[in-house]
Amino acid sequence: DVQLVDSGGGSVQAGGSLTLSCTASTYIYSQGWFRQAPGKEREEVAIIESDGSTRYRDSVKGRFTISKDNAKKTLHLEMNSLKPEDTAMYYCVADPSPRRYGVNWGRLADFGYWGQGTQVTVSS
Repeated sequence: DVQLVDSGGGSVQAGGSLTLSCTASTYIYSQGWFRQAPGKEREEVAIIESDGSTRYRDSVKGRFTISKDNAKKTLHLEMNSLKPEDTAMYYCVADPSPRRYGVNWGRLADFGYWGQGTQVTVSS
């Protein structure tokens, strides 16, 4: 099994920044972040695949940046210009298999291992 530890969440005012991190117990091919707010559907936020390609949901493009350090087995999500609608529990999801997702990157949620989540709260 793969163990993931999410960290970096917190409370900020609108316009602020946070960086989330996720450390894995093994090498990961594809990793991403999902979020879920109370009473709302789960959303994919961003993904980075083994070739370094990235995808983002439209509402975070230009504000969020996903990156990973393979040597440290760590994934990051830099979040800038945060908005109240970004408030949610954020989860790191990781797939240790060489499966490629491409445009179907939301399927990472079905195949990957999940971290415990880290809360992000943005106040107006």
